[in-house]
Amino acid sequence: MSVDDVDWYTSRGQGTLADRMGIEILEFDREHAVARMPVEGNTQPLGLLHGGAYCVLGESLGSMHANYLAGEGRFAVGVDINATHTGSATSGWVTGVCRPIHVGKSLTVHEIAVTDEGGRRCSTIRITNMIRQAKN
Repeated sequence: MSVDDVDWYTSRGQGTLADRMGIEILEFDREHAVARMPVEGNTQPLGLLHGGAYCVLGESLGSMHANYLAGEGRFAVGVDINATHTGSATSGWVTGVCRPIHVGKSLTVHEIAVTDEGGRRCSTIRITNMIRQAKN
């Protein structure tokens, strides 16, 4: 991460839910955002990573990246999210790689690919954020 990217991310924080779930940011720049999350502590009763946990990782990355791209005096809010789970992590960490698909004046669309430690895709998340003007 460049110093400006780190300063921006640190000044915003990632929120208490992401903190509580153990999400750690690994890379963050204009092109993409990468974070990881532990499976332990985020499972459903069968011991699989909870589907909602994948969504929290995806929304955390996609919303934060949309806010970064929105620019000064603007902010992004999520208006749609969907996830397709194609694998199940049961241990270790999962990693989410977030890339913008569309960056417009009023909407952004990001895709987040979440993989397990073996590189197997477990979930694909798409999030749409609306860009709004901050009130002074």
